Amino acid sequence: MLILTCPCCGVTGEETEFHGGGEAHLKRFGPGSSEGEFHDYLFSKVNPKGVHLERWRHNNGCGKWFHAARDTVTMEIYGTYPAQTTEPPQDIRDAITAKRPGWSWREFA
Repeated sequence: MLILTCPCCGVTGEETEFHGGGEAHLKRFGPGSSEGEFHDYLFSKVNPKGVHLERWRHNNGCGKWFHAARDTVTMEIYGTYPAQTTEPPQDIRDAITAKRPGWSWREFA
C-alpha cells in the first residue's frame, strides 16, 4: 500500500485516504485550441515504467489536490508537493536522480 503525505495539510495516510487523478503537469487547452492540441490533451498520456508524476486528491481529509512523484515499478514515493507548483521541486528531482541517474520525464530532469 502507498503511504502519501498531503503537502497542504501535512497528514500522512494510506492511499485509501486519497484518490489518484492521473498524470500531473498537463498543459490544458481551452476554447480556440486546435483539434490536434485538444486530442493530445485527452489521449496522449505518458505512462512510463519507472518514475511518474501524478495528481492526487486528499478526499478523506482537506480535499485539496497535490502532486506526487512515484516509481511505478517499486511503488516508492519520492515526495509530494502542491498542485499549484508548475514543476517538481528540486529536492524531489535530486532524490529521483540519486536513485535513477539519467532520469527524465517530459521536460523535467
